[in-house]
Amino acid sequence: MEFTQLGRTGLSVSRIVLGTMNFGPHTSVEDSHAIMSAAHEAGINFFDTANGYGRAIYPGRTEEIVGEWFAKDPANRHKTVLATKVYGDMGDGWPNEGKLSALNIRRALDASLKRLQTDYIDLYQFHHVDRATPWEEIWQAMEVAVQQGKILYAGSSNFAGWHIAQAQAEAAKRNYTGLVSEQSIYNLIVRDVEREVLPAAQEFGLGVIPWSPLQGGLLGGVLKKDVEGVRRLEGRAKEAVEKMRPQIEQYEAFADELGHAPGDVALAWLLHQPAVTGPIVGPRTMEQLESAVRAVDLKLDDKALAQLDEIFPGYKTAPEDYAW
Repeated sequence: MEFTQLGRTGLSVSRIVLGTMNFGPHTSVEDSHAIMSAAHEAGINFFDTANGYGRAIYPGRTEEIVGEWFAKDPANRHKTVLATKVYGDMGDGWPNEGKLSALNIRRALDASLKRLQTDYIDLYQFHHVDRATPWEEIWQAMEVAVQQGKILYAGSSNFAGWHIAQAQAEAAKRNYTGLVSEQSIYNLIVRDVEREVLPAAQEFGLGVIPWSPLQGGLLGGVLKKDVEGVRRLEGRAKEAVEKMRPQIEQYEAFADELGHAPGDVALAWLLHQPAVTGPIVGPRTMEQLESAVRAVDLKLDDKALAQLDEIFPGYKTAPEDYAW
């Protein structure tokens, strides 16, 4: 496994991030624990979760599953850089049960710590921007949490470039570190962050953590799996494939030419992009985890990267992308 620094911090994290969103609703407790143990064995030390994950059972169930694994062996927590998130409504619709007020940050953080069976969180992320709460309030609540030893770093998720700039400007006024990471949807198909989010992350020293690196399976060899009967296309998945069939056919053929699985190529491509710390992989099975680990060793030359850009064109930095 390769490691890198998370943004401008001194924190060393694996270039593959273990996502836990499937733990509970789609992956049993036993299998979830086995996957986390296998991730450590493969050198993955960066785990990502959120307080709302597991909602199909009940909000917070995924954090509980991670916490139960930590409780099995103190080394599990010690060896893990733990990231979770705050924002989603965790109650029954009563006021102040979500978003980023100082009150909710305090309550949600304590609840996550209890579910995760730990006394601190390495990276506490804002799951979405809260336009109703001023940054002075958000940063004051986070500073208190840092002083209490409950969190170490703050990160964002699904922010626009100007949200990152706004957050960092307000943090600078307080002589506070501010954000150290941004978690965004980013893959060969969805490359919108290249306009403003990636440049903002590079300017302010944030590590970018892409989610949905395979775009819901479209970059994971979906056509081949359909032909082989491994995955049957229907509903929205079928519509998405039909809409992009020419590109996906070219992509899967090029992956074959490279001698690698399409999913491995998609992950490797992300690892070659500026500011990217590592993509989040959310395996439902052990086989999916093993596939993700392989991508770290896949090096793409300039010719291969150019070919992928031809198949799935990206964006220039704004305003060049649309102004001239």
